[in-house]
Amino acid sequence: QVQLVESGGGLVQAGGSLRLSCAASGRTFGSYTVGWFRQAPGKEREFVAGISRSGASTYYANAVKGRFTISRDNAKNTVFLQMNSLKVEDTAVYACAAKEGYSGTYNEWTWYDYWGQGTQVTVSS
Repeated sequence: QVQLVESGGGLVQAGGSLRLSCAASGRTFGSYTVGWFRQAPGKEREFVAGISRSGASTYYANAVKGRFTISRDNAKNTVFLQMNSLKVEDTAVYACAAKEGYSGTYNEWTWYDYWGQGTQVTVSS
């Protein structure tokens, strides 16, 4: 098993930045594909970004492309989501998810085995 803990959420004004962290424990994180998802009140969970095991490949939802950057430091068992130029519509609970191996389907939340508890990101106007 692997445990995931998100941190870095908070309240920020539109146009500001936040960096979320997804810290893993219990396994060698370099063997896990990782994705970030978010869910706003009254809306379905949506894919935000995904990253391959080595970090060489990254994928982004169109809504965040060019503003968000996903990265990882496997030596520290951590995946990051740098969020710049935040918009009010980015407000949501953000959660990281992981599964050992190659995905090829980063944007499907049903594929992932392990989930963090989520962290609230609130963007004010």
